[in-house]
Amino acid sequence: MSLEKILRDRKNNKKILLMTHIVLGYPSFEVNREVIAGMVENGVDCIEMQIPFSEPMADGPVILKANQDSLALGTSVEQCLEFGREMAEQYDIPFLYMTYYNIVYKYGEKAFFEASAAAGIKGLIIPDLPPEMSPDFFGYAKEYRIAPILIFTPTSTDERMAALNNHGSGFIYCVARRGVTGAQSEFDDGFSRYLKRCRKATGLPLAVGFGIRDRKDIEALIGKADMAVIGSETIRLVDSKGARAVGPYLADLLATN
Repeated sequence: MSLEKILRDRKNNKKILLMTHIVLGYPSFEVNREVIAGMVENGVDCIEMQIPFSEPMADGPVILKANQDSLALGTSVEQCLEFGREMAEQYDIPFLYMTYYNIVYKYGEKAFFEASAAAGIKGLIIPDLPPEMSPDFFGYAKEYRIAPILIFTPTSTDERMAALNNHGSGFIYCVARRGVTGAQSEFDDGFSRYLKRCRKATGLPLAVGFGIRDRKDIEALIGKADMAVIGSETIRLVDSKGARAVGPYLADLLATN
């Protein structure tokens, strides 16, 4: 079943979906297992697993540090691919890989898609890969039925959104504001107008990330987007209180459903 169909089916019974983010190998794969178990148990609908990269340009200080620490511990792409396979076999929700194009290019585009498909991965988020840069990548996405998730930003023109929509599938990732991950976002009238432009540009589900932290943020997205994305906040929680704190935090967020 396609990623888009899975998400639409899950949305039938909820006001809004929730996607969470982890950095693989940070602080360890064992903690990753514990965190994902808590996420699934508390109703998360989709999980993006970041394969660490030395220069994660879209990420703020929390996720940047997690990338650097994971790499310092020796995390490899092969370990991440194997971990993804393990999670996709264990849990009945869609898992995505998020990383940067250098990782995919170095591994080999076709080989990366083959490995991702074999692992049961449903989508790829590569924020530094515009569609014009690698037609082969998007060809492999169709061949291996893995959704390439494309990104709208507040600075995207209507014409650029339309062009990106022609290459994306699964859902569109709408960045809530300018800048990198981790800082608080404001959901004002300008944000609502931006999401209306996003909705007009695509028939795919809309996921909103960057700066989503609490239930108030989630509630602000209901009726405007299909899925909220929590990234830095769960990593902060694991750092400060441990993996077991993630489940109750997510349960509170999803109480709005």
